[in-house]
Amino acid sequence: MNLVQKCNEPCMSADTAKLILRLAVGLLVLLHGIYKISNPGTLDFIGGLFQNYHLPAMLAYLVYIGEVVAPIMLIVGYKTRLAAKLVTITMVFVIVLAHIGEIFTISARGGGSAIELQLMFLAGALAIAGLGAGRYSVDKK
Repeated sequence: MNLVQKCNEPCMSADTAKLILRLAVGLLVLLHGIYKISNPGTLDFIGGLFQNYHLPAMLAYLVYIGEVVAPIMLIVGYKTRLAAKLVTITMVFVIVLAHIGEIFTISARGGGSAIELQLMFLAGALAIAGLGAGRYSVDKK
């Protein structure tokens, strides 16, 4: 077997890769939700962002679903596709409400996109929505 063939062989199962993706996206988004729980004043800021678009400030409380409940669902693999769609919707709102002016901006730190974190969460959630939970999940038990 030559080196090219060896590099093309899978080094882990698809189920293991799905678990890693779910854990990464779930834990990282959950940390943002934990921050918001620990700092309730952030909801006032988020409510203001909604009001800028003539939407009720009360919608800010939905952040707890998108950044706490859905990530926990991703981590354990419960109703995974639904959870991933909720995170996707949350990230779309985050980008539109808080980062719309940065979409085509290059970051001063490192030269990447100014919203690369939000885009990575969005892409990860979309991938999970398409792939599903995998074997290592509550969904498969």
